[in-house]
Amino acid sequence: MPAAGTKTALILTGGGARAAYQVGVLAAIRDLLSDKKKNPFPIICGTSAGALNAAYLATRTDNFGAGVGQLLHLWRNFRAGDVYRADAIGMGGTAVRWLAAFAMGWLVKKSPNALLDNAPLRQLVTRHIDFSRIKGAIANRELHSISITCSGYSSGQSVTFFEGRPDLEPWQRSQRFGAHVQLGVDHLLASSAIPFIFPAVKLHREYFGDGSMRQVAPISPAIHLGADKILVIGAGRLTTPEAFREADGAYPSLAQIAGHALSSIFLDSLWADLERTSRINKTLTLIPEEIRREQGVSLRPIDVLVIAPSERLDHLAASHAKSLPWPVRALLGGIGAMNKNGGALTSYLLFEKSYTRALIDLGRHDTLARRDEVLAFLETGHQQSDTTT
Repeated sequence: MPAAGTKTALILTGGGARAAYQVGVLAAIRDLLSDKKKNPFPIICGTSAGALNAAYLATRTDNFGAGVGQLLHLWRNFRAGDVYRADAIGMGGTAVRWLAAFAMGWLVKKSPNALLDNAPLRQLVTRHIDFSRIKGAIANRELHSISITCSGYSSGQSVTFFEGRPDLEPWQRSQRFGAHVQLGVDHLLASSAIPFIFPAVKLHREYFGDGSMRQVAPISPAIHLGADKILVIGAGRLTTPEAFREADGAYPSLAQIAGHALSSIFLDSLWADLERTSRINKTLTLIPEEIRREQGVSLRPIDVLVIAPSERLDHLAASHAKSLPWPVRALLGGIGAMNKNGGALTSYLLFEKSYTRALIDLGRHDTLARRDEVLAFLETGHQQSDTTT
């Protein structure tokens, strides 16, 4: 087991329906642990759809294994209608409002807020996540802290709302802040409000959207909260083979462009932050600890393990796209999202059990393939002093 005082953090990234992959990883970790009841992650950080999984786990830290099992059941049985209005009336109403806004904007007093209505997600969260349990988990020392990151549309700031032990201090860096609050449903819905697709949520004085936007340092909240070791579960491939470029390729569809933009939001900043953390770790190993102390250098090496999909999720999504309800297929098909090239956009919206189960299986497979590495990470560690990045 880790040394006394060592805090291991879990970072669950954004990615819409891709977050099912995280549940497969967590299920494999649960199966590998000798003590399946004890929570191995006292610090839990979630962004976007990862915030849903983070909040769920944070309210079930009294029995980690059971909590993962319940989360597994939820994702294995997801339907698109559990997250957004996928019926003909709901999709048709949205299409009419957007058409009216484009064609007769000067007559429309109120423009549509988003492409999809995610009212069912609020109902789902309210039904399954009891945020009042977080306070008890912290008091019982089953949980040190949980954070949910959102992006402010007016300020352009990345704000990490966190709930934790009373001695935790807020932080402020360039364009990113940490605020000690009591978390609730609105924080989760704001963090998972994918731009253009789901509506923004007002928190305090400002409207917030998906936390992956402008999150230049996704690992930072865990370190601010005191993590010594960090497990990051990504929503896209860490390395991508050299792409084949067609000499006479067709012009990209709207879906392909939108998927490319979303992938940039959800994936690029994480990989850049991981590279930065690796460079800092290597630099710090060259400076003896006593010299760092004498010079007042508060940085310390952070042990980071990343588990990310071994397959392209856009291609996987394309093979399951037909499981979506027909009104959603009609909407996505019109912008080119029902083929392989448009699969990236579909991969974020495909909340259907055929796809989420495939992602869960992939997450479990990828984790068990690194069994020894995962166990070594979870069962060893060393105590280190506090720092921030």
